[in-house]
Amino acid sequence: MLPMHLKQPLSIGVVVVAAGRGERAGNPENGPKQYRSLGGKAVITRTLEHFMTWPAHPALLCVIHPDDEQLFADAVAQTSGTWPVAKIHGGKTRQESVLAGLRYFKEKGIEHVLIHDAVRPFFDHALLNRLAAALERGEQAVLPTVPVADTLKRSHESGIVDETISRSGLFAAQTPQAFSLDTILRCHEEAAISGLFAFTDDASIAEWKGIKVKMVEGSVGNVKLTLPEDINMAQQRFTNALPDVRTGNGYDVHQLEPGDGVTLCGIFIPHDQKLKGHSDADVALHALTDALLATCGAGDIGDHFPPSDPQWKGAASRIFIEHAASIVRGHGGTIMNADVSLIAEAPKVGPHREAMRQKLSKFLGISLERCSVKATTNEKIGFIGRREGIAAIATATVVYERTSL
Repeated sequence: MLPMHLKQPLSIGVVVVAAGRGERAGNPENGPKQYRSLGGKAVITRTLEHFMTWPAHPALLCVIHPDDEQLFADAVAQTSGTWPVAKIHGGKTRQESVLAGLRYFKEKGIEHVLIHDAVRPFFDHALLNRLAAALERGEQAVLPTVPVADTLKRSHESGIVDETISRSGLFAAQTPQAFSLDTILRCHEEAAISGLFAFTDDASIAEWKGIKVKMVEGSVGNVKLTLPEDINMAQQRFTNALPDVRTGNGYDVHQLEPGDGVTLCGIFIPHDQKLKGHSDADVALHALTDALLATCGAGDIGDHFPPSDPQWKGAASRIFIEHAASIVRGHGGTIMNADVSLIAEAPKVGPHREAMRQKLSKFLGISLERCSVKATTNEKIGFIGRREGIAAIATATVVYERTSL
């Protein structure tokens, strides 16, 4: 299956609702809960990073409180992604804030929207893909849910149980919730005109207007951080655990043939030979792509970009490496270091090393000091020594978040 961002994409906008004050979270001196630190990053930063690294590449909008301008700017600056994030000010209620976000995206020509609580930072790309797949099938409203596991009691008098409610057929609703933008905007507009502001989520507004809401599988770990206990439990996911540091290796080789130059680490070097391959045959980026994928068990470059597929003929290997980096980040990984060793008799790599490092830094979204490119000859031994091919060995180091309890 092709990567989602390489298909004909859905037009998707994400409204991240972040204008609340979070009084129930306690410790107001620490600020609104969406800006509290969670393993060294703000809660909203972790939420945004999941969307930034999603291959669907949605348009991102945060609806924030007017008093939180600097907090928001600091949180966005903490993100490891480079995807732009727009912001507008919200209203007095969640409904008003969502409506403002929907109107914003309507003006931008967006066709589908995900609405998400900023204080749910533990969702994953698999959930987002399920929502997008339902939208692709033509669903107008899509709700992630998990079955209710606890026994439920009803009480009208404090401390006295009136009845036990069967949990059969009961589900807990989560966000993000996905909609056709025109559909949910119309529902929100009519609710506002009717003076109805007591809805607890956006799916319930769609239900009120008779829209069929399709349920998809949610995620048990996709909890909303509401109470101090929730935040403390979330903190435990990032503390008191051994660091999850993983190293991946990759190797690739391409044959040389008569030509006008080779592309290595995204840099074209004039030469009397070229590398033979289905894509641009950038042996360095191919090896590094495999190294990155290895850190999260995501197969190899051939699984994602099969050479038998004509659409990759002559493709820039930048596409491959950026896709691998996106997969790593989608699994909660932070790329710490990338090292490439090129083995070739010619051309000379030294004069181009810094340009190659700069390309790696740009492709991976990491600092230049974390990118290494080295080269050696094969002392005229073997096929490399005979200038029949160029090989590359790559190593990637990635630190993954521990998000399981």
